[in-house]
Amino acid sequence: MHVAFVHRRGLGQFAALAEHLATSGHDVTLICETVDRRLPSVRVIRHRMEPGPRADSQMARYLGIPDHHVRIGHRVAETFDSMTRQGERPDIVIGHIGWGSMMFVKDVLPNTPALGYCEFFYRAEGADVGFAPDDNPDAETRKRLRLRNIAQLISLDAIDGGISPTLWQKSLYPAAAQKRIAVCHEGVDTQLFRPDQRASLKLPDGRILRPGAPPVITFVARDLEPYRGFPQALEAAAKVIQENNDALFVFVGGDGVSYGTPPPGGGSWKDALLSKYDLPADRVLFPGAISHDLLRQLYQISTAHIYLTYPFVLSWSVIEAMACGALIIGSDTQPVREVIRSGQNGLLVPFYDTDALAGTILRVLAKPNDFMPLRAAARRTIETRFRLVDCLARQKNLIDAVLRTA
Repeated sequence: MHVAFVHRRGLGQFAALAEHLATSGHDVTLICETVDRRLPSVRVIRHRMEPGPRADSQMARYLGIPDHHVRIGHRVAETFDSMTRQGERPDIVIGHIGWGSMMFVKDVLPNTPALGYCEFFYRAEGADVGFAPDDNPDAETRKRLRLRNIAQLISLDAIDGGISPTLWQKSLYPAAAQKRIAVCHEGVDTQLFRPDQRASLKLPDGRILRPGAPPVITFVARDLEPYRGFPQALEAAAKVIQENNDALFVFVGGDGVSYGTPPPGGGSWKDALLSKYDLPADRVLFPGAISHDLLRQLYQISTAHIYLTYPFVLSWSVIEAMACGALIIGSDTQPVREVIRSGQNGLLVPFYDTDALAGTILRVLAKPNDFMPLRAAARRTIETRFRLVDCLARQKNLIDAVLRTA
């Protein structure tokens, strides 16, 4: 079987599935704009990169992003057309529908089954937009968001099935489309991400961190920004440090903006917020982006792991941290609620309540052993619902079902 994956930024969510299929003897091709990682067994075909949304005085309002998505869709379609003319027709196409890449696949491969990754459907209420207290979407915002979904709506009309990582993310899609969307997370390697009381991590200043010595509070995001609750986590850290003389906070993430907007005046949210607090540099660390191996070690030594998010896509980091037996202190938001049951396999606090977050951290620091059952339950949650081998089997069954019925 020849499986073609389509993802603008590389393998992305398809990395484990692509590697599994390739090592199982299937031909696997990745169609992309840029490459995040390479696998020896996966052929990569890069299409020409399209410049971002353009400002055109002749273009209707808010059509810049849809226009960009259409141009990306044309590049992917041209790639498949070229492959077909050379006698390379995939047996199935699996692709992310968020950036337009899957818009025209059925126009060049009308008889090829297509499975779409349905990550996030934009809405003016009930999700990220309008969540912040000062965010009141007006009619213009609503129109912009509706137009931003054009590529997904066109793709949904053409694909033979879809897949979403959580029930809540699926629920954002139009009701008619939900009937064709299955729920299956990409999964986590529970053999690699596992508890390890012998884990240690050496800091640049020579200090060696081990589980509980000193207690380490961790926070991980692609970028340190409001969508992932960095301002609230930093404020809570300042409050905890005033009451506790031992805890060390480690904030992992870049200085850019993956979601939302930069702070007023530009620059990074970290620099903008650090000026508000008098934080000791030896107790609040910012290592930037670190390797996956170091992340795993960090989860393993974590006394508590803060995971805050707007109602948005679920981060891989929280699943990996739970697999390592970390105690999650998460925001009481979707889709976190779908994974964490407060008091059962983690703890949830209101997103904007920094007193509640700080108080919960201090409670854990005071009696860390009291929360060992929650850490064990977090690990069991991942073993039951997110184990990589099981998720791969579910994805493979979905592929087989689409091949049979398309």
